[in-house]
Amino acid sequence: MMAIFIFVTVLALLLLGIPVAFVFGSVAIFFAFFIPELGFGIFDILSLRIYGIMSNSTLMAVPLFIAMGLILEKSKMAERLLISMSALFRDIRGGLAVSVVLVGAMLAASTGIVSASVVMMSVIALPLMLRAGYDKSLASSTVVASGTLGQIIPPSIILIILGDVMSVSVGELFMGAVLPGALLVGLYIAYILIRSYFSPELAPIPKEVKKVSKIEIFFSIIPPLLLMFSVLGSIFAGIASPTESAAFGVIGAIILSAINRSLNFEMLKYASLGSVKLSGMIFMILIASTAFSLVFNELGGTDAIVEFFHEDIGNVWFFIAISMLIIFVAGFFIDFIEISFIIVPILVPVMIGFGIDPLWFAILIALNLQASFLTPPFGLSLFFLKGVAGDSVSSSEIYRGIIPFILLQILTIGLVMIFPDLVFAFV
Repeated sequence: MMAIFIFVTVLALLLLGIPVAFVFGSVAIFFAFFIPELGFGIFDILSLRIYGIMSNSTLMAVPLFIAMGLILEKSKMAERLLISMSALFRDIRGGLAVSVVLVGAMLAASTGIVSASVVMMSVIALPLMLRAGYDKSLASSTVVASGTLGQIIPPSIILIILGDVMSVSVGELFMGAVLPGALLVGLYIAYILIRSYFSPELAPIPKEVKKVSKIEIFFSIIPPLLLMFSVLGSIFAGIASPTESAAFGVIGAIILSAINRSLNFEMLKYASLGSVKLSGMIFMILIASTAFSLVFNELGGTDAIVEFFHEDIGNVWFFIAISMLIIFVAGFFIDFIEISFIIVPILVPVMIGFGIDPLWFAILIALNLQASFLTPPFGLSLFFLKGVAGDSVSSSEIYRGIIPFILLQILTIGLVMIFPDLVFAFV
């Protein structure tokens, strides 16, 4: 009961808006001080845990991929990609929306940072679609759903974190996410084309599309594709570890920005400071959550949860359904980083007890977290879009348009549950 009370206290403090690292650390220290059987001696091994975190070579990929994404964010690559893609699909009804989805997928495979992708797509793609006469609901939902693909398409930051938390190879997670990510992109495109066919007024063929030569299209699309295949391909082929590929990705991003003539000191400063801030936040949360887990486990919290699901319930599908529901609802209120460090470690022992494959379970969690990013009224990606769009699109129009994309997310989760080979095809 005390462990449950601690967990509820943490969630309540997070909902009040207190920074996550301070919540974890202060709650752990407070309860260790006031519960006699604990005491501060429980933190004797904390320094060893922190050293293990700091020397974890897998987690080194996090700041590198963040830096790569931030450099590409400022390189004007997205703008050139969208112009080229819209030129390719200009004669297809709904083609502009399809190009937005494809560009979102390419950005996801190049950056892995959801917030950067959503903001970039909102700044570049949304005005273009609105000028072309697209329905505001369809345009805004397409932009936000496409920008959030970075949550599941490698090299996703969440997959790296889940790999560490669940003790799964990050390279295998990247490979396992390829088909589910491609399936989701395919469903998005199919929905847009079908919706445009039956309701042509929602997605008119643009009358004015900037003419782009084949050479311009080639040089707009090929460089980011080469970066994507070199970073992910080296991991899939076993040539390099995720950390080594991330370092190569940073160099590739710098080269791309130089080709686009956007490389300068201000860009490098922006990427460096941004990666330090984001990485510092992630590692502070990780260290504080380690202190919290010491207290939570010492009070028998993990053992009680394992006993409840494995012995009292004893149904693996009930556990999976409850887990997915908890993560989905939690995603309304707290960020994926907090979910990864608060909820997922509690679920891992139960997962092991049921013999669930951690790779498959991690992909389900990543897909679930992506759905929560899009779900009204608290989906973070919706806030990113609204912040950029301002008064050009109302919140109700965004919420109304995003519902079909959320249903496609849920359909994808269901298909991955029914057909696990979607995860293991390339592993």
